[in-house]
Amino acid sequence: MKTIIQIVLWVGCIALGYLIYNSITGPIKFKEVKQERYAQVVAKLKDIRNSQEAYKTVNGKYANDFNSLIRFIDTGKYIITQQRDSSFMEFDKTYQIDLLKEVKIIDTLGFVSVKDSLFKTDNRYKSLMDVPTAPNGEKFEMKAGYVEKSGYKAPVFEAKVDKDVILYDQPKDLLTREKAAISVEEVNGPSIKVGSMEEVSTSGNWPPVYDKKNDQ
Repeated sequence: MKTIIQIVLWVGCIALGYLIYNSITGPIKFKEVKQERYAQVVAKLKDIRNSQEAYKTVNGKYANDFNSLIRFIDTGKYIITQQRDSSFMEFDKTYQIDLLKEVKIIDTLGFVSVKDSLFKTDNRYKSLMDVPTAPNGEKFEMKAGYVEKSGYKAPVFEAKVDKDVILYDQPKDLLTREKAAISVEEVNGPSIKVGSMEEVSTSGNWPPVYDKKNDQ
């Protein structure tokens, strides 16, 4: 009987030790996994933003779906222009004399491929919609539209993915806490996103640390 009690106590001690160890190392491992996956997602969202900004430059609005955006990258071109000042004499009917008129002339110098400008020889843009490390091939949600500001309709877009998709295999309690995070050093809210459907903004909701990671 004494031996059985000792065995039970030893098993209890081992189990308690494991729980304590896991409570300490669990959040550390979670943070490492989170930061690595978030960095990949942010890099993809930046590609989406750059592509959308190029689309807007040429079309005056944002693409509402990835097929249109990818097709634009494949075929779109920037117009290269040069602005110069010029002047000429013009007869003024009011004053009945020749007056100097100054104008700005915009010359078209050529065209540059959007694909070459943004991605060079890299074809990663073809998978812009795919969420990195997603377990079941989940895609980014993206939409575009307009918001009215001071009587002017401004084009806007938003692309996002839920943290549930990115951290699908992580402890549920830590994931729940992460989705409720509110801090200048964290990705706030239940998703990682860039742009907004309510405000004229192309900013992301990630902290500067992820910009530094992607610039390295």
